[in-house]
Amino acid sequence: MKNFKNSHLILIALILLTMVSLVACGQPSSNDEQVKEATKKETIVLADPGWDSVRFHNSVASVIIKEGFGYDTEVIPGTTAATFLGFRQGEIDVYMEVWTDNLIEQYTEAIEKEEIVDVATNFDDNSQGLYVPTYVIEGDKERGIEPMAPELKTVEDLKKYPEIFKDPEDKSKGRIYGAPSSWSVSEILITKIKNYGLNEDYNVFDPGSDTSLATSLASAVEKGEPWVGYYWDPTWVTGKFDLTLLQDVPFEKEKWENGYMCEFKPVNVTVSVNKDLLNTAPDIVEFLKNYTTSSKLTAEALAYMQENEVDADTTAKWFLKEHEDIWTKWVSEEAAQKVQASIE
Repeated sequence: MKNFKNSHLILIALILLTMVSLVACGQPSSNDEQVKEATKKETIVLADPGWDSVRFHNSVASVIIKEGFGYDTEVIPGTTAATFLGFRQGEIDVYMEVWTDNLIEQYTEAIEKEEIVDVATNFDDNSQGLYVPTYVIEGDKERGIEPMAPELKTVEDLKKYPEIFKDPEDKSKGRIYGAPSSWSVSEILITKIKNYGLNEDYNVFDPGSDTSLATSLASAVEKGEPWVGYYWDPTWVTGKFDLTLLQDVPFEKEKWENGYMCEFKPVNVTVSVNKDLLNTAPDIVEFLKNYTTSSKLTAEALAYMQENEVDADTTAKWFLKEHEDIWTKWVSEEAAQKVQASIE
């Protein structure tokens, strides 16, 4: 009888222990939620590698992140090399413009090591090369400007018109405005122009800085004068002025590697995140997966910034009001309403 009672007591104890275990096992969600809350980001850090378009996109993303999702944001400025290193190491969470071809070695290594993740293409319709104001080819009736080079379509066609783009310092040749000599693209342009045989009819002028390059073009446009030179998109210049990119031979890797005898290849500009953000702020990652614009939209925003002499934050609010049809598709209706209320 004693043995039976002991066995009975042991059985009851085992049942109670099992019930306690089941109750404990039935409550992991509470612990999981606590873990998630502990690891959740409070501040989303974005990179500013130093150009206006990325500052604009940082500001747009920051407004949405703060107002739509309730996170704080911080922007860390620096050189491309420094900010990308911080991005790989987790000091920076988001890079709104990774110009992948310009960072090919570091970018490829970071992707292969799974330090960063591309979540979207911000834009891939960018361009660079030799531009002219469109009135040079087509004229401008409203301004009383006749076509100056009506058959100018390609880079090769410049051979027909050196007298139109006359170099004021050497009137025996035309002038092509190149990139500042400190830029890597400067040597590419000089080599390209030489290999196309344009150096026989044109001098390549070093503007010294991007500001001087923009000033030379803006001055020519204001006066309705001819101008040909290097530029790229998106910039406030391409957003403000009606320019035509001269056609070039379609891009082929072999032609590019043998004297740059073809057009510049468009660069895939991605929105990327540090791998840790996938776990610490998955809702922000989902938002950024939908973030896509275009060179035209970006250039339009930069032109607004320049013409109105305002900063990136003001421009971002203008963009969010002006293009609700675009950005509201990136987020939920609830988040969109919160953002809209904040910018009214």
